[in-house]
Amino acid sequence: MLPRVSKIKMIGRREWIDFPLLDSFKIDAKIDTGAYSCTLSCKHIELIQKDNQLLLSFTLFNDKQFYTTEFDKKKIKNSFGEIEERFVIKTLIVLGRKKIRTTVSLTNRQEMRYPVLIGRKLLRGKFIVDVKQKYTNGIKLNDYITYLLT
Repeated sequence: MLPRVSKIKMIGRREWIDFPLLDSFKIDAKIDTGAYSCTLSCKHIELIQKDNQLLLSFTLFNDKQFYTTEFDKKKIKNSFGEIEERFVIKTLIVLGRKKIRTTVSLTNRQEMRYPVLIGRKLLRGKFIVDVKQKYTNGIKLNDYITYLLT
């Protein structure tokens, strides 16, 4: 079943996003329909033992450090087509007015232009991507179609 057009938002190839649970806002993200999942740039990603509990410790690209007990490890194909194991966490992403609970893989993207990559798993049924646009803040598809026709 297809989602109602009124629920779909149009976004561009770049968007500002928020990670409220990670206290990180207005992050420049690359919208990548060629990627399946979302990726967040982190460094110092490691498992640590604290108070007899196994924690995933990571430092975001903006130097904010976090610890979590809720993580997984998955095999993910990187941009070079190679399979690598990455830690994956569940978090909340805000894109425009949509709040989306999703999983993101953690990897060091320091050499990349954008600290966040948004893949098609998050986009499906929620967004249409117009690669000519940037920073649309997720406008309603109906409004965008009306704009194009005028």
